[in-house]
Amino acid sequence: MQRIVTTSTVLLGFALALGLAACGEEKAPAEGAKKIGKKIEPPASAYDKIERLRFNQLAVRLNLPLYWVRDANENKAIDPAEVAALRFYPTKGEWVANGAFTKTFEVAYAKIVALDEAPPVAAGAPAADKARREAVVEELDQGRPTLVRSDLRGLTAEEKKLAAVLLAAGDIIDTLYARTSGIAALAEKIPADDVASRSLFRRNWGPRCVCPKTEKNPACSAIPGAPKPKVDVYPAEIQDDQGAFCQKLEKRKDAKELLSPFTVVRGAGDALKTQPYSEAYEKEMLAVAAKLDEAAALVADPIEAALKTYLYAAAQAFRDNVWEPADEAWAKMSSTNSRWYLRIAPDETYWEPCSQKAGFHMTLARINPDSLVWQEKLQPVQQEMEDKLAARIGAPYKARSVTFHLPDFIDIVVNCGDDRDPIGATIGQSLPNWGPVANEGRGRTVAMTNLYTDPDSLATRRAQASSLLAADTLDNYTDDDAPGLLNTILHEAAHNLGPAHEYKVKGKTDQEIFGGALATLVEELKAQTSALWYVSFLVEKGILTPELARQTYTDAFFWSFGHISRGMYTDTGQRKPYSQLAAIMVGFLLDKGAVRFDPKAKAGNGTDEGAFVIDYEKLPYAIDELMKIVGDIKAKGDKKAAEELAKKYVDGDVVPMKLVADRLLRFPKVSFVYAVEE
Repeated sequence: MQRIVTTSTVLLGFALALGLAACGEEKAPAEGAKKIGKKIEPPASAYDKIERLRFNQLAVRLNLPLYWVRDANENKAIDPAEVAALRFYPTKGEWVANGAFTKTFEVAYAKIVALDEAPPVAAGAPAADKARREAVVEELDQGRPTLVRSDLRGLTAEEKKLAAVLLAAGDIIDTLYARTSGIAALAEKIPADDVASRSLFRRNWGPRCVCPKTEKNPACSAIPGAPKPKVDVYPAEIQDDQGAFCQKLEKRKDAKELLSPFTVVRGAGDALKTQPYSEAYEKEMLAVAAKLDEAAALVADPIEAALKTYLYAAAQAFRDNVWEPADEAWAKMSSTNSRWYLRIAPDETYWEPCSQKAGFHMTLARINPDSLVWQEKLQPVQQEMEDKLAARIGAPYKARSVTFHLPDFIDIVVNCGDDRDPIGATIGQSLPNWGPVANEGRGRTVAMTNLYTDPDSLATRRAQASSLLAADTLDNYTDDDAPGLLNTILHEAAHNLGPAHEYKVKGKTDQEIFGGALATLVEELKAQTSALWYVSFLVEKGILTPELARQTYTDAFFWSFGHISRGMYTDTGQRKPYSQLAAIMVGFLLDKGAVRFDPKAKAGNGTDEGAFVIDYEKLPYAIDELMKIVGDIKAKGDKKAAEELAKKYVDGDVVPMKLVADRLLRFPKVSFVYAVEE
């Protein structure tokens, strides 16, 4: 969704966790360091053979749960205090004991050094498999491992026990997601000697490559022959014709039943029927339910009464596949009545070919109280936001009474199942997607505030922006968190505004009108267009300054480039909704002159030739025009207009997509890894 930059509270916690000196505090020299005047010379180290980013990339190749967090003392060597052991790996990292490296670490470090000096593919690998293995290495190296680190050691005894049980529930969600996505049966086909392919399979949730340079390389797969997983939510035999089977299902008279979100399809030929998740995956569902009951029983603090209620309700939903009571309990949780954010359920549909079935996931996070600031700003105008949007869209849409929760800020502890992406991460979300809570605008919206906040991510993003934006436009780019955070807040809030969720045209939902993939694109395009459309409204209300408005536009525009660089379609021809909405938005703004691409202008870095220039005077008018078009498509269920919009900007040549991709792909993509200190 949107991208968030940084928060001061997160960086302070990050610094303290690493043992960095606080502001104004002089850090003592490392033991054995030699003082030369005012300069401190770090001691020599045996662990200085590999640069930090390279170290972390090679650890991924070796499938090691090992991460060099930061060179805190700047001695260019990894030290025991700078190491994190990662979750979601097949082994546990026991790297440090009593403040010193273990023998296990010494062996791992030697392997990493040896791999750095070796060719990408070992000499003993089968010659016929060399191209595939080289592609696997290229795929892995396109990711920049980036740590999400949570220190739970300061929690109460009750909270620590609760966290441990929920983390165990998350592990079961991983198993459940692996089963539904059809990858569990493929793991044994990875060559036993190919550790890099095992790491790719783990990171990517299956054998296929997902990074821009290798996604469409037919040789790139964790498994020789590049078999494509067949999701378990549809019969395997009907998936042989790739995405075409989805269209066939959508045209059946019983399509509504077959494509219902919390069911699997079983049978063959025309004799297809549905089975509820609770029956199809009974073992895993009951196991999750048991963990949630266990967690609920641990909650004794009256402050967490809402969480306790949700845990019991979610447990029941995993047993009976009736999710509305759990949604009701979940919607009653907020940043004011719980220290935790937990969502454990089947929700988003992007993971499967037809974009119809809800994928299992768990988000576990701690509430960041800074969210209350934005809630105080936006809560008084949320109904006016709905009324203004309804007036701009026009008939047949009519304004509703909206009472949705404004975004809570959350600091991610772990993402499990459908939440844990190979590259990047969801940083804003509005749920649920179905049922009364969604339809009546009572869902919850969150912004994940501890992602992309590390110094490496900030520096990389600025370098990327400097390669594409002209100097004058780059002046409105900032490393501060406010613009990106505001984009996330408005995007996610907009999912609850205008024709949303189960809004119907002539009795049909957008999924029935547009089909799964196109419906997703239209809804996300509506949300992102609305997010930018509301910027000028908030300036008029005095909630945003003109400076923050320009920074917000710039941040959103650059966010679009990131998705454009990833390509418009998957290797199997599925739409990438965020990439396509980004292309539509940028293309439309180019057509209207609100954005110009000057092929002779120098980019902000002074090196690249050809740069984008934003006309901040024209921009609000162009966004207003696009808002009318997109709102009309959604309100009227105009599938033809949606397809024409995509054809022009997604499949056309209005946007210089290759240039954008070439410049951004110089830099590795963020690949999040997780460490939890309990």
